[in-house]
Parts: sequence; structure tokens; C-alpha cells
Amino acid sequence: MRALFVPSFPGDPQVGDLPKPAPGPGELLVRVAAGSINGVDVFIGSGAGQGMVEHRFPLVLGKDFAGVVEAVGDDVTGYAVGDAVYGTVTKPYYGAGSLGEYVTVPAEVGVTHRPDALAVHDAGALGLAGTTALLATDALALTKGETVLVSGATGGVGAIAVQYAAAAGARVIATARDERQREFLASLAPVEFADYSAPLGGQVPGVDAALHFAGDLAEIAALVKDGGRIATTLFAADDSGRDLTLHVIDAAAPQRALLDRLATDVVDGVLRVPVSTTYELARAHEAYRDFAGGALGKIAVSM
Repeated sequence: MRALFVPSFPGDPQVGDLPKPAPGPGELLVRVAAGSINGVDVFIGSGAGQGMVEHRFPLVLGKDFAGVVEAVGDDVTGYAVGDAVYGTVTKPYYGAGSLGEYVTVPAEVGVTHRPDALAVHDAGALGLAGTTALLATDALALTKGETVLVSGATGGVGAIAVQYAAAAGARVIATARDERQREFLASLAPVEFADYSAPLGGQVPGVDAALHFAGDLAEIAALVKDGGRIATTLFAADDSGRDLTLHVIDAAAPQRALLDRLATDVVDGVLRVPVSTTYELARAHEAYRDFAGGALGKIAVSM
């Protein structure tokens, strides 16, 4: 099969031919139609994750996938050959990723059926960013009229989170540097803006809550009112000593019900998957490079 992989470290991601995987017990073999690039792919592909999680080479990158079940392993229930599925790779090691023509995934976590009304290219860019954004906004339990700051709003996670925060009735202040970024976010939800290239303190009033996907946590925390809440994906610690509740978000293993909820929200028009650019698999190394250089929303890969 063709796939985006790193042959060894040091080394750069490349597209080439690898053996087609086979499903083990409890696994599905999925013929992938679409995927996307996430921050974890750049982190792992750069070699920064060595020593933290097991790596297996050649290391195929990718977390998100949407496709069709090609085969089922022993002890799998609830799925059959030909089923349309989508989700996120949840294996306990890196190297068997989704940015290739086939991927094997555990059937019990990180995968669900894709409804016909959810376009395959949207599903292929939804799993990890959607899960992260939904968990983060749910953790804050935003109510109508509250003000929330979204730091890192122009990335895939942030662009989904601003939609969920606005849907909850919150006043959303999103970080954006230029007109292109502001137009992108305004196309997704009613938002106000703060320029992240300048200090936020003079731009943002005291907020009830914050979604921290980028930037300095101390700077963000200083803008949250006493008794407020912060959800962060950066595994940072709040050492301000103030009365703030910090939720650290881990989206590594989304349950089926959460993926079903994301799919329903897209189908019902609550959420738009913010794909800004799509690359063919043959150019997936370019997609990786462009994501690492900074991108709006999601960069998708079509197989």
C-alpha cells in the first residue's frame, strides 16, 4: 500500500510503498478514503516523541481516518465488511497510522459507523480535533451569556471549539492575527477577536472561562476571573495560586458515543468541519510540511 511514513530517525516523512496490514483479534482493517494532519503527527514525525511512547518503523503517520471496513479480525462484533466507518487510531504505540491506503484499528474504541449524510472528507478530518474540542467545551460547561476566550482558535481544534462555544450561547473571543484568520473564523461562528501577536491583557476583558490550545497558560489564566475555568490540551499546570479550575484534556481514546455525537452535530448543521486545504496522498508529505508551517483549520488528505 501507499502511505506517509518515516523510515527511521533522523529522517523526514515520505510517501512510498509498504506491506498491507492485516487485522489482529479485535481489530478492523479499514480501506482509508480520507484522513488529515494533526499536531501529534508533526510531533511524532519530527522525532520529538522518542522515549515517551513506543515507536515502530517504518512509522506510518496519521490519527484520523474515514473509509470502509475491508476485513474484520477474530472476536469483532458490531462491524462487517463493507461498513462505512470513521474515527481515530488509538493503538498504544506509534507507527500504524492512518495516512495510508489501509489501517488496522481496535473495534472497541476510536471508531464508529459513518452516517451517509456525513461526507467522507469531513469524517476524515473530524476524529481527533473534534473529540478534543468537544471534550474541552463540555468540561467548561459554558452557559448562555458567559464570555470565553479561545486561544489557538485558528487551528483545527480551536476552529471546532469556537463553534461549540457559540452554540452554547457564550460570547466568544478568539485569537486571530490578521484579516485572513478573522474572516476564516467569522465564517464559522459569531466571534470577537484578539490579536495574539500582541499582549492579550490590553485587548481582552475579564472572561469567565478559557480554552487554551496555544499560547502561554499564565497569560491566559491572568485574563480569567476568580472562580473561572480553563480547559487546556497542552498538559500545563496553573501555578498562579488563584481560584481557577483547570481541566487537562486527553482525547487519545474517544468512545463510540462521542464520535456518534460529533457526526450527528455535523449532519444537523451544529458543526462545520473546518477543512481549508485537501491534498492527495501522493502529496501528503507536502501536507505535513504545510501544517508544520502553520495552517488555518484542518489540512485533509484524500486517498
